[in-house]
Amino acid sequence: MKFTESITENRIYRQMYGRAKSVVCRNIVVYLRRNKLDVNRLGLTCTKTVGKAVERNRAKRLMKEAYRLSEHRLKSGFDCIIVARTRAKDAKLCEVQKDFIYASDKLSFLLEDKQ
Repeated sequence: MKFTESITENRIYRQMYGRAKSVVCRNIVVYLRRNKLDVNRLGLTCTKTVGKAVERNRAKRLMKEAYRLSEHRLKSGFDCIIVARTRAKDAKLCEVQKDFIYASDKLSFLLEDKQ
């Protein structure tokens, strides 16, 4: 992910959960908030209700890949947190990516197409 940094500080996650706009989809929940940087920052979370470590890691890999494939269509200067829901462990990449695109569109995170 060439245009994105990772969110590593717990205080940023807490701020995002409290103040950011969010969209709930079938497999994921997306929180989005503008930051004061020129790059996007991405955080991925997955609770133990999703499953054991193997299933949680798979869900995180799917979310990260869905973001990576859509990265060129996203605006810059935002913090984005993607949270896996219980259904994410059985989802396919195309389903997670479709959910991410839908949520990004709802949150006005996508670049407008010039056609």
